[in-house]
Amino acid sequence: MANISTLFVALSDPTRRKLFERLAMRAMPVGELAKGIPVTRPAVSQHLKVLREAGLVAVEQDGTRRIYSLDPKGVELTRSYLDRMWNRALLGFKAAAERTD
Repeated sequence: MANISTLFVALSDPTRRKLFERLAMRAMPVGELAKGIPVTRPAVSQHLKVLREAGLVAVEQDGTRRIYSLDPKGVELTRSYLDRMWNRALLGFKAAAERTD
């Protein structure tokens, strides 16, 4: 599993984010993922490799096809990190709102 910095670096690229968002809808092969993406199919495969190495995407072999899906562990790590940041922000807001100056 990659660290949180690796996850965000992987998602910093717009093409990788688009692939990640498509996989959030359902698992699919690279050919289907590549439709409508303005890069070559080999480039899509490279982007998927980065996402996979970051722990955000998993791949399964189905005959001659590779089916990509979101990796729940990587998604949970990202969500957990963002939840902590959100909770800190809310606590800061609460403290500021309750302050009597």
